[in-house]
Amino acid sequence: MLNFIYYPVSAILWFWHKVFGSVLGASSGIAWALSVTFLVFTLRILLFKPFVNQVRTQRQMQEFQPQIKALQKKYAGDRQKLATEMQKLQKENGFNPIAGCLPVLAQGPVFIGLFHVLRSFNRTGTGVGQLGLSPAENASYPNYVFSAEDVRSFLDAKLFGAPLAAQITSTVDQLAAYTGGVGRLDIALVAIPLMVIAAIATHFTARASVARQPVPAEVNPQAAIMNKLVLWVFPFFVLVGGPFLPVAILLYWLSNNAWTLVQQHYVFAGIAREDEAKKLEAHERRSASAPKPGARPQNTKGRKPKDVDRTTDDGAPEHLNGINPGVEPGTADRPADGDEPPGSPEAETGPAPRTDLSKGSASAAPKKGRNSAPGTRHGARATAPGAGKSNPKPTRRSSKKR
Repeated sequence: MLNFIYYPVSAILWFWHKVFGSVLGASSGIAWALSVTFLVFTLRILLFKPFVNQVRTQRQMQEFQPQIKALQKKYAGDRQKLATEMQKLQKENGFNPIAGCLPVLAQGPVFIGLFHVLRSFNRTGTGVGQLGLSPAENASYPNYVFSAEDVRSFLDAKLFGAPLAAQITSTVDQLAAYTGGVGRLDIALVAIPLMVIAAIATHFTARASVARQPVPAEVNPQAAIMNKLVLWVFPFFVLVGGPFLPVAILLYWLSNNAWTLVQQHYVFAGIAREDEAKKLEAHERRSASAPKPGARPQNTKGRKPKDVDRTTDDGAPEHLNGINPGVEPGTADRPADGDEPPGSPEAETGPAPRTDLSKGSASAAPKKGRNSAPGTRHGARATAPGAGKSNPKPTRRSSKKR
């Protein structure tokens, strides 16, 4: 049923066995152990880019965690609307949480496929997935892409005296399929140290991943539960489940954790360098746009336009609002010549006679402004002598007391 997994896994294992077996020997336990290790490396190389995307997605989700919580609070009673808004947020910011799970999802089928292929080298048992063959029949059947000769080579290979497909809980019939007389003690002497090392590697790999999480993830209850699982439950699973796993699977687990530990250090260091480069680039852009030392900053917001067609507060030109652009501010309210208000001396006596300059008269009209003749209003024309001596009667104040 899962042949689409079993055949690719067995093909990769067969390729690396041919590479190392040509140097170390076809029945060498080291050659088979290296084949399992490089099967892991091959898979992790294929999943390197998805792993980088997974790290970036996790960082992006932490950055947008406040927005996600706001959407969850806003659409708490409408799951369909919440899903729509979440998809919109992910699309706008270019991250996909499902893509971040690809490395974990891809390693699961490979683990299952390798476990099945290794068990299929020894089909003398009577349990689930076993055929109950005799040792002679088992050695004469191929195993997926492996020929019958490759099967015998695997059964003869031992790593420090323990067959790679053997486990501590192997039955007597299964142990009889291996040549050279193998006992459970021989398997335990190799399997138990591998179990302990694999559990320690799992713990430190998880610790390195948790240490790089941002502070909000540490205080998040769900993240705290997951951190405890990967820190303590998974290593404990390796110790408890190790006796039921073949030696080759323990090698697979150890190699996978060693690769993950090194890969995390490399990927996180690269992402940290990218973040520093982005910060430096942003700082350089701000420095380039800032004024140079000693230079006067250009402030165009408060600068008045130099055009005579200035505008007032309502946006209309000044000359349309009765303002003469050529007049100095503060003098616009002064009355023009001949336009004295009622009640003024000039209004009562009439305008002063003007001197005709064209007839060569030596006297001229006094100038307007602050240097006007004494007794005249500021900015008004001087009157002729003897004119305008009558003043308006002062207004009487009411003697009625309040």
